[in-house]
Amino acid sequence: MVGRPEVLFPLFSELTTLNGVGPKISNRLLSLEISCPKDLLMHIPIAICNRSLVKTVLDIKLPGISTIIVQINKHLPNYKKGQPYKIEVSDASGVMFNIVYFHPRSEWLKKMFPVGESLAISGKFESFDNIIQITHPDYILKPTDVLEIPNVEPIYALTSGISQKLMFKAVKSAINLMPDLLEWIGADLIKREKWPSWRESFRKAHYPTDQFGLDPLSKERQRLAYDELFAHQLTLAIARSRRQMLPGLKSVSHGNYVKKANEIIPFELTNAQLRVISEIREDIAKPVRMNRLLQGDVGAGKTIVAIYAILEVIEAGGQAVLMAPSDILARQHFKLCLEMFKKIGIRVELLTGRDKGNKRKELLLDLKLGNIKLLIGTHALFQNDVCYDDLRLAVIDEQHKFGVRQRMALAEKGKAVDVLVMTATPIPRSLSLAQYGDMELSILNEKPVGRKPIKTVLISRDRIDDVIQRVRVAIKSNRQIYWICPLIEESEVLNLTAAEDRFQNLCTHFDEDLVGLVHGQQQPLEKDKTMTGFVSGKIKVLVATTVIEVGVDVPNASIMIIEHAERFGLAQLHQLRGRVGRGGEESSCLLIYDRSAGHTGLERLSILRENDDGFVIAESDLKMRGSGDLIGLAQSGLPQFKIADLSIHGNLMQVACDDARIVINNDPNLKSERGKAIKTLLYLMKKEESIRLISVG
Repeated sequence: MVGRPEVLFPLFSELTTLNGVGPKISNRLLSLEISCPKDLLMHIPIAICNRSLVKTVLDIKLPGISTIIVQINKHLPNYKKGQPYKIEVSDASGVMFNIVYFHPRSEWLKKMFPVGESLAISGKFESFDNIIQITHPDYILKPTDVLEIPNVEPIYALTSGISQKLMFKAVKSAINLMPDLLEWIGADLIKREKWPSWRESFRKAHYPTDQFGLDPLSKERQRLAYDELFAHQLTLAIARSRRQMLPGLKSVSHGNYVKKANEIIPFELTNAQLRVISEIREDIAKPVRMNRLLQGDVGAGKTIVAIYAILEVIEAGGQAVLMAPSDILARQHFKLCLEMFKKIGIRVELLTGRDKGNKRKELLLDLKLGNIKLLIGTHALFQNDVCYDDLRLAVIDEQHKFGVRQRMALAEKGKAVDVLVMTATPIPRSLSLAQYGDMELSILNEKPVGRKPIKTVLISRDRIDDVIQRVRVAIKSNRQIYWICPLIEESEVLNLTAAEDRFQNLCTHFDEDLVGLVHGQQQPLEKDKTMTGFVSGKIKVLVATTVIEVGVDVPNASIMIIEHAERFGLAQLHQLRGRVGRGGEESSCLLIYDRSAGHTGLERLSILRENDDGFVIAESDLKMRGSGDLIGLAQSGLPQFKIADLSIHGNLMQVACDDARIVINNDPNLKSERGKAIKTLLYLMKKEESIRLISVG
């Protein structure tokens, strides 16, 4: 790409410039996301192989890899089809064993292993029919060249058609292309952490001398992880800086609507809510566009905080929208806001995909004229024909359900829209910074006063009849129950209870009208009909997959049952548990586990039983499962790092975030000496888009 420093050209050249890599191998490496020598550097070893030289095979712990000098005694060709070709050899102590080849070329073997000569061989030794053998040695050299066989050899993740030997050769060739680069990490941090240079770190990572060389917390791997995290945080800091340059609108009120809201709500706001409301008020009063993430645990009161922000903007003369991911959540928000805003004298309307014809036309006209001050809805809010008079604030609930383009489309409906995105999924600090480092972060870490704790119980699956009896008693007391299953239909591969099977089973125990089924593959209208029945109280037991994980508020639901709880992430279980305990009744969560879950599975569930702080639970989940697992199963939009692991290097993310923001604030165009080195890092990490933003800034 134009602009890349010439010093980096070799690292971004064709893979075919490397030793042992032709067009065919180059294509195969693409499946490992390796397209240039720089990608090979980032493909660090996953294990090591110790090839230390031994005098006799009796010193090798079988099966095991080692190196030994042998004398060739005789060849034992394979006269029967399918039989291996064997070469009898003896070590320095006279112990005899065999070198074995399958599908051999006998002439080549006779030439490679001349009888009476000595050779150094290295590979995997094992015992077969009480005879020690080595099959297809990895190295065959003259004894004088034995030092060419590494004592410790790195082991890489491979793909079809790529051997360890070939990968090692290609990586070695890539390492030889590494230039000396100016240091982009601050001198104080380098000194404090005692990190080696970029070049030295890669050399040590690819040539580990012992097991510690593979440790993610070794100095060289920490430094390489930091380079990756720092480059990522720089891209977010640059995006944030450029967005702040865009003109914003000041929304300043006299606080009259907020005073009225204080008189209407029947409870006191928590200190955390008051703090976050103040942060948002300061943001929207500035001539800079707000881009803030509001993170709150289940039941921490995020919606009330959003309502206060909306009131500020409306009193200042603007309009606001509140976008929810589903029809039922949008209606839930509408019901809450309608009651409060009517008393204040503000018009609120609901717009979803269901609204058609004249009703929709009239609503859109009133919106365009500015008669509607708050519009609540789903994706319908940013359709082409939806026009606003003066949209100032967009509140997006459960933001991970929407793509970036959808959020941008909504924000573009006004001249300089402030954006507040909310999530009820507590995200560990490191993951939060990785995903939302370009946003300001507000955290609600207090529960409203009077919220009763939910009793969490672990129950073995063989006690399912006791659980059904408990449900029967709850129904007689007019209480409602969620019953969560991990699959929709019965699986031949996994022995898990499917939602449809559990639904059919419960219909044999209770009146069919009292049991409902909801899952992600249903049509929206079918799903909404069942949810409406549950919200109204007609349906007493709702069998579901995790589609009800967030947002749905049914105060009368006081029991949450989760089957195969060991299959869920802790953070997800915490979200599900948060669907109950919203009314006056004592609530409980029953985690049904399979005895085959083992000690680790029960240990994870015990963390949930003993803790109700979503952020602590999320951190525990990250440590126990690793960031890769969380990224795959629960989070969306998280970057995939090659070397950095947020479950191990999470503390470095905060350092990288702070450093990146300071750099971009002090040197926005990266003109200083360090700034130039940082540009090189961005090119190295393929962040050309960020450099383009700097150049147009």
